[in-house]
Amino acid sequence: MSDVGPGKLIMDKELFSLTIERLAQTLMEEFEPFENVCFVAIQPRGVVLAKRLVQRISIEPGMNPPLLGVLDITFYRDDFRRRDKPLEANYTDMPFLIEGKKVILVDDVLYTGRTTQAALTALNHFGRPSEVTLLVMVNRRFNRHLPIQSTFTGIQVDALDKAYVSVEWEEETGEDKIILFADKQEIKH
Repeated sequence: MSDVGPGKLIMDKELFSLTIERLAQTLMEEFEPFENVCFVAIQPRGVVLAKRLVQRISIEPGMNPPLLGVLDITFYRDDFRRRDKPLEANYTDMPFLIEGKKVILVDDVLYTGRTTQAALTALNHFGRPSEVTLLVMVNRRFNRHLPIQSTFTGIQVDALDKAYVSVEWEEETGEDKIILFADKQEIKH
């Protein structure tokens, strides 16, 4: 772990790339050849991860390109009326029904489990899947509010409640990395 301003770098771009590759390989072993399987990315932070995984899997010989949907959960959150300012909704793009499909739900960080709960509720509008698995880049093991666990995890992070884990994507910030901040106030985006 190295210093990055006020935060601690817990995953550099090389390890980040290896982690994405490991997740893709694990998914290919589990779901080959991706028939009746779809990815559903939770807006906004799960979208880049899901796109990268689908892109990586799609170049593998013998694999069917997995379906990819994007799900906004803003108004399914249990805290959307409790915020200081109104939340801004993202878009939902689900060009398929999930009825009977194996759904791989994708997000960047699993923390309290409330985002995943909201996503599971939102998924009901698109059919009844045969199974749902959760894939996250970071599993923050402490301070879970709901009994939700990831099936596929890039990295486990144990941090105090006030700490904040920032997954930064090359497409958005210019570099892939994960930084642990002692407090969310330290972030300077």
